[in-house]
Amino acid sequence: MNHLPIFDGHNDVLTRLIMAGGLSEAESFVADSDGHVDVPKARAGGFGGGFFAVWVPSPSDEDSLYSEMDKPAYDLPLPAAIDAAQAMDVVMAETAILIRLEELGAVKICTSTAEIRTCLENGTIAAILHIEGAEAIDPGFHALDVLYRTGLRSLGPVWSRPTIFGEGVPFRYPDSPDIGGGLTDHGLRLIEKCNDLGILIDLSHLNEAGFWDVAGHSRHPLVATHSNAHAICPHARNLTDKQLAAIADSDGMVGLNFATAFLRDDGRMRDDVPLEQMLRHLDHLIGILGEDRVGFGSDFDGAMVPAEIADASGLPKLREAMRRHGYDDALMTKLCHGNWLRVLDLTWSA
Repeated sequence: MNHLPIFDGHNDVLTRLIMAGGLSEAESFVADSDGHVDVPKARAGGFGGGFFAVWVPSPSDEDSLYSEMDKPAYDLPLPAAIDAAQAMDVVMAETAILIRLEELGAVKICTSTAEIRTCLENGTIAAILHIEGAEAIDPGFHALDVLYRTGLRSLGPVWSRPTIFGEGVPFRYPDSPDIGGGLTDHGLRLIEKCNDLGILIDLSHLNEAGFWDVAGHSRHPLVATHSNAHAICPHARNLTDKQLAAIADSDGMVGLNFATAFLRDDGRMRDDVPLEQMLRHLDHLIGILGEDRVGFGSDFDGAMVPAEIADASGLPKLREAMRRHGYDDALMTKLCHGNWLRVLDLTWSA
């Protein structure tokens, strides 16, 4: 069970590769790299695949952001909105990298749970094309239709900045996700379009008003691919118990985020986070959502993760901690990949 494959709700591999040089960096994913996820680390840790996010970076100084998030309290302002044409350039470039990874035999872009199951059985990294922040999507949804044909099966209407569809939550501690207004008319139409196509709607990064708008309009299970429990870490990015109960009522799903600032009680971006703290979040999520609606959403290559895990090769340490904590084989299988397959079956077949 220590290499039970983990299917993961979120990684930022594509952004890491584009920032390192773009398409020419795809080959580095096949060899040892300095990232959290590559083929050797995936094999060593039993990382079976997950949601590969296409994300448009905002201009920022990462060291400065991490320094601010190491304070007892912080309020990082929301980045400015991104121009649609600029966003589309990045979306095309990152999607091309994922296609190149498939050409190299490093991943398989999956649009069905049958394909994911085959990958988990044969050891190929299963990749869902996901967009984190819909800046590149036009109000007529022409780009969405084209990206769907390319393999897009999951989309977050916002990252932590506004789009024409809604508003995100800032990196603010301590605070509530109840910040800003709900979905726009374009946002409500986006939810309907995604429902019609069978595209999963990701609630991570969406503010609380937007969350409730999705809950009131979507026909699909509610899913937050990489979010944690606000009751344990009162960060604006985490979900309240009321939100978690709504996700449970919809038969949805939450993926535990490994980002240390969203795990720690004090909200600080420090990597000295014991695995027991991750288990506290898992226990809380399971207590509200039930055993069938919780999994992982690591945020590998997009966040500081606990030092004990460090990267995808460290996942066996997390599995071992879960077993010591008393999770039996059936629950381990659900948390590691079964629950993601269940909610994707419900969403993609709707």
